[in-house]
Amino acid sequence: MVRQQRLASFVGIFILAIPPATAGAAEPWKVGEPIVAYWAGPGFPGGGPLDDAAADQLAAGGWNLAWCTRPEELDVARRHRLRGLFSSTVLSPDSLADPTRREALVALVDRVRSHPAMYAYHITDEPGASAFPALGRLVAFLRERDPAHLAYINLLPTYANNQQLGVDGPILAAYEEHLRRFVEEVRPGLLSYDHYQFRRGDDAPDYFLNLALVRKRALDAGIPFLNIVQASSWVPGAAASPSSPRVPGPDELRFLVYTTLAYGAQGISYYVYHYPAHEGGMIDPDGKPSARYRALRALNPEFVAIARELQPLRSLAVHHAGPRPPGAVPLPEDGPFRLAPPIPPEPFKAGDRARGILLGSFGPAGAKDDSYRDATHVVVVNLDYRDERTTALAGPSPLEVFDAATGRWAPANGPRVELRLAGGAGKLVRVAAAPRAER
Repeated sequence: MVRQQRLASFVGIFILAIPPATAGAAEPWKVGEPIVAYWAGPGFPGGGPLDDAAADQLAAGGWNLAWCTRPEELDVARRHRLRGLFSSTVLSPDSLADPTRREALVALVDRVRSHPAMYAYHITDEPGASAFPALGRLVAFLRERDPAHLAYINLLPTYANNQQLGVDGPILAAYEEHLRRFVEEVRPGLLSYDHYQFRRGDDAPDYFLNLALVRKRALDAGIPFLNIVQASSWVPGAAASPSSPRVPGPDELRFLVYTTLAYGAQGISYYVYHYPAHEGGMIDPDGKPSARYRALRALNPEFVAIARELQPLRSLAVHHAGPRPPGAVPLPEDGPFRLAPPIPPEPFKAGDRARGILLGSFGPAGAKDDSYRDATHVVVVNLDYRDERTTALAGPSPLEVFDAATGRWAPANGPRVELRLAGGAGKLVRVAAAPRAER
């Protein structure tokens, strides 16, 4: 994570030597249930143990991926139907070159890979490009020995500098090159990054630009992506300035959930769950669940339900109606989904909060990127996280609206539907399937 204060480094675990085993005919890793995760919380070094109480709280709040640093924590995760993101100091490229560490790495993989709760290995956070070749070798090693589980690496945001990226040149071009090299040299199973735009004085402007760049790179590589979003501040109030991070509220979290869905992500993670020297997160100072936890207890299942509906489809395009922040593409007039009445374009200036309507279009898995005319589904989002908005959506034929709380589709009674959206909220709408002819 790019921030003024780094979290504590990961601690290792003692691994007993276990005879090497082959991976067998395990199926390659797939996302499965869309990911709802956190950074810095139970199971994360310094964030407290993943015990039954913490796991129960995570599961009740709609999280489905928990940090583990000991095999026993995988047992806890399983009891609460959570998946495990396993961290250890031996999960490092250096382990491949050192016989003793390599033996420990092999023993670790052979010990945890058959655990029912095992989901992914955490490798590193925000590497520079110079580390990519070595990381690629480690990812290939893990994929060969345990293809069923993800080797997870998180990347930098657009506001990283050239030194952090490990790439020279204008910063936007350097960031795109950083993404390209990561995908080509590391060959990850999932693209993950973090971006924190909520400041005490305003909103930083590049949130959608970062989403757009990662979405495009993930589509080109044929892999899913995950967005780590802001749920806390790491600059104490006394030291804060207008450019310091602020603690997002429930409406801002709703905005983050639904914009992440509209851009086609299959995972979301929150920084932080609960960690020293941070304000906000999911636990208040008195130890009770915070307003953010209570909001996400409803939003997390909605994320999973909608992302599950979109999982067999392909993200075809993302369009903005109204102001166009960096990275935004205006809504075309010839698409299958239209707003009625249309929302005229508005000027956008740095520091403005998002406004207008966002439409993320999805269609057949074999469709090409930006073939928005083939869209069958659309996620419609009210980008103004402070105010409710009602808008009408028109489609090419009768529409259906998805209820994320119940997981059911309902007819809209025609090719037009009125959507009443809370601040930052969204709805998934699709073209109704043609009725089957009776035989």
